[in-house]
Amino acid sequence: MPLENRVAIVTGAARGIGRACAESFLTARAAGVVIADIDAARGAATARELDPAERRTHFVHVDLTRRADVETMVAASVERFGRLDVLVNNAGIAGDVGPLEAHDEASLDRIFAINVKGPWFACAAVLPQFRRAGYGRVINIASIAGKEGNPGLVPYSMTKAAVIGMTKAWAKEVATAGILVHAVAPAVIETEILAQVSDEVKRYMISKIPMGRVGRPHEVADLVTFLASERCSFSTGFCWDVSGGRATY
Repeated sequence: MPLENRVAIVTGAARGIGRACAESFLTARAAGVVIADIDAARGAATARELDPAERRTHFVHVDLTRRADVETMVAASVERFGRLDVLVNNAGIAGDVGPLEAHDEASLDRIFAINVKGPWFACAAVLPQFRRAGYGRVINIASIAGKEGNPGLVPYSMTKAAVIGMTKAWAKEVATAGILVHAVAPAVIETEILAQVSDEVKRYMISKIPMGRVGRPHEVADLVTFLASERCSFSTGFCWDVSGGRATY
């Protein structure tokens, strides 16, 4: 199986795409999946639901805006399972909706802290472990908004573009260390994050998808599982689309 004996951290794994990735990893025989989330009750419940005995799941409470929290998350993962092979930077927020001039500095700082600094902290925290092992897989969940931009979601689009840029640059730095780094850019996916945007914005985003529908979490998770595995061996620094045909480049 593609992830047999591998251990992964999935941030924002209490729900949505993160949960689907965790479930897919377990199906692919991962030895351990760390459910990392700021929602302690939901995260712990997800760990139990996916593996009632919790032999292969472990919940870690983490605030990704705090570097010390992220470093503790990584240390706790290694302590629990004895190794670490995969990081999925999935956690993120859509932020406030409105024209560029309507966003204040506080809201901009918050979305950048979660969507950009959090993944950066996590990549830096796993790097020593991956370097020692000579192996690692990092998948950053970006968005089609980071490639094409969504009106009304300028800050969100900015942060996801930053995630794609980080992916492409860092992948080149670690390409000879056995560490492969990818981004995945979904279009609209049927998750709770849709509740954070207006019906008008949702209609606009769906209208841009040639397939005429939203994506499903497992459709993202299936791709992430491949990228997290040894089967992906000669591709790095790429942004993979899960967009129903929306992507134009």
